[in-house]
Amino acid sequence: MSIWAGNGWMGNGWAGNVLVLVGAGVGGYLVGAVSPATIIARRRGLDLAALGSGNPGATNAGRVLGRRAGLLVAVLDVAKGAVPAALFGLVLAEAGLLAGLAAVLGHVTSPYLHGRGGRGVATSAGAVLGAQPLLLPVVLGVWVVVAVVLRWVALASVLAAVMLPVVAAVAGARGWTLGWALAIAVVVVVRHWPNLRDRLRAG
Repeated sequence: MSIWAGNGWMGNGWAGNVLVLVGAGVGGYLVGAVSPATIIARRRGLDLAALGSGNPGATNAGRVLGRRAGLLVAVLDVAKGAVPAALFGLVLAEAGLLAGLAAVLGHVTSPYLHGRGGRGVATSAGAVLGAQPLLLPVVLGVWVVVAVVLRWVALASVLAAVMLPVVAAVAGARGWTLGWALAIAVVVVVRHWPNLRDRLRAG
């Protein structure tokens, strides 16, 4: 694995690198936009948007469709972040980062769902797994501790996301990698903010 991405990639063959980056952005976005939760629900004759929280993600799928379906959706959501990041990362480290981030953006703003989407947690975990797996244990550990102790998944997700750029910076990341970590954190926090705000107002 390349630690860290972003040092002098424009130096040689920059035109080819640009094409790879464009492919990574487009490919990652289109893969991330696919909604396993919505597909599984429709196969059962259900409209997930009208059930539970209406969110096309693993948590709502598990709540509405059952634990096994929720687990399957979680695995697929992780995979659609990890696979593009890992594959494009084999060609160019920066492309792997971009593909993972694009998959997260595709998940939360899916054109297949008319701009709707999930909150991006599982796909973000996949993006980290595929592009910078050494950062995942600490981030995942934060999520598990908060979720188990406080039983508040949204807060666990936000704190884990915030830890991503912190851990990356402490580990010496800069350039593309640090910007990528910050971007993923912002997406997850923004997507969870309405939920957090409502819970905090309710005490």
